[in-house]
Amino acid sequence: RRSHLVLDREGKVLHASLTPGGRWRFPVRPAEVSPLYLRMLLAFEDKRFYHHPGVDPLAVARSIWQLVRWKKVISGASTLTMQVVRLLEPRPRTFRTKLLEMLRALQLEWHFKKEEILSIYLTLTPFGGNLEGVRAASLAYFGKEPQWFSPSKAALLVALPQSPTRLRPDRHPQRARAARNKVLTRMARAGVLSGDLAIESMKDPVP
Repeated sequence: RRSHLVLDREGKVLHASLTPGGRWRFPVRPAEVSPLYLRMLLAFEDKRFYHHPGVDPLAVARSIWQLVRWKKVISGASTLTMQVVRLLEPRPRTFRTKLLEMLRALQLEWHFKKEEILSIYLTLTPFGGNLEGVRAASLAYFGKEPQWFSPSKAALLVALPQSPTRLRPDRHPQRARAARNKVLTRMARAGVLSGDLAIESMKDPVP
């Protein structure tokens, strides 16, 4: 369930209530979110999101090859769709669970459009404390709707779901800064940001 919102005639939030589970969880669609944030999210989490059927065979093959060669997990193979499955159906992290997530991701893609799956991710993914979804995180950390972000803000919100408790900027600002800067570095390497803009953005404070 999502938070109940009372909006004014321009769509601004006048009042919000917690979900029965004590969460701030505001609905949001991809069209209502900063395009820069979406580009950075996909580049960091799932660059082939719009081209795979829920499971990315290239990422799976790479992960298996790394496991065989280095005897440890170097990079995961979870797609955004698989992460949505995890958000909707939490289970203990086991090999069997991973296989089940792959199957459920294929089913999810069969029944829903990509934009609908992305909307679920943007609404449910955790951002620290009782904040769920990019809209709740944006309002809490930046005091504004998520329609536009600077590169540093977008990078922070891409980083936080990696470890929401450990990276909370209000409690662990140095960890949050380091995680944000890691995302900015990756975005420069991926060509999403210029190197100069990434370096300049690393100077911004975290909220």
